[in-house]
Amino acid sequence: MKKSFIKTAKDVINLEISGLIKLKKSLNNSFNEAVKEITKCQSKVILCGVGKSGLIANKIAATFSSVGAPAFFLSASNSSHGDLGSISKKDILILISYSGETNELKNIIQYANRNKILLIGISSKKNSILHKASDINLLIPQVKESGGIVPTSSTSIQLALGDALAISVMKQKKFNKLDFKKLHPAGTLGAQLKTVEDIMLTGKKIPFVNEDVKMKRALKILSDKKLGILIVQNKKKQTTGIITDGQIRRFNQKNPDLLATKVNKVMTRNPISVERNDLAAKALSIMNNKKITSLCVFDRKNKNKTIGVLHVHTILQSNIS
Repeated sequence: MKKSFIKTAKDVINLEISGLIKLKKSLNNSFNEAVKEITKCQSKVILCGVGKSGLIANKIAATFSSVGAPAFFLSASNSSHGDLGSISKKDILILISYSGETNELKNIIQYANRNKILLIGISSKKNSILHKASDINLLIPQVKESGGIVPTSSTSIQLALGDALAISVMKQKKFNKLDFKKLHPAGTLGAQLKTVEDIMLTGKKIPFVNEDVKMKRALKILSDKKLGILIVQNKKKQTTGIITDGQIRRFNQKNPDLLATKVNKVMTRNPISVERNDLAAKALSIMNNKKITSLCVFDRKNKNKTIGVLHVHTILQSNIS
């Protein structure tokens, strides 16, 4: 009979959940102070730790950078061989050590104190070197490790505290989806955060036609632009309507004199439009709900003027869903 490790897995998870609950209860005003200082920092947030705490520090640094708070990880071992020079007086230094007594951090602590660099310490012991030397102390609870020796529950609460700091700073900075998109242009996430302006057709690619033109001329433009639509304008370059392939076919069935008919007799007035800064995913949702394949794009300063066209094929080619 195969041995099952489900019970062991559940025990590990339960221990970590217990640690996270203790962390939640331990939060106090020091957390608020840390968030305020990190938010107003005009330079860099530097994180450092040793061993497993170092790996956690590296991940937290990456999260801070993702949400608009420039940060990087400093190797404790390299810091004593010249890398302390990468820390400036305007930086904030966050040191992570479960015991608060890690030898490799002592030189960094001394350097921070000597140069009056704001030091935020994350440790579990009040009387530790790190706790005593820090300007802001984020005291984490002492927790039971799975297996008794391997850092598991302790690293989980360190990571959770780092995430809590980063998201709190993000909210304080009012960092939004568009800001996030600027820092994450690639991959699936970047695709979902693309705006209409990023992928819309502009300039000569837009199939404009004047509302007083006859359909014979309009059909030539429709054929040349190959989008299956026409954007109708008046003499003031204001958008007054839209014509689709389907509309033309339906009109032609009832009116044999299509070619001699003026565009404004065929068009649909008040075409559905989106603003240039809207998310492309939102535009796709509108298309799906309205069962249409194209949208006019406007700038919020002038909703009557079309500055671009968004076609469903362009959205799908950009891997937006």
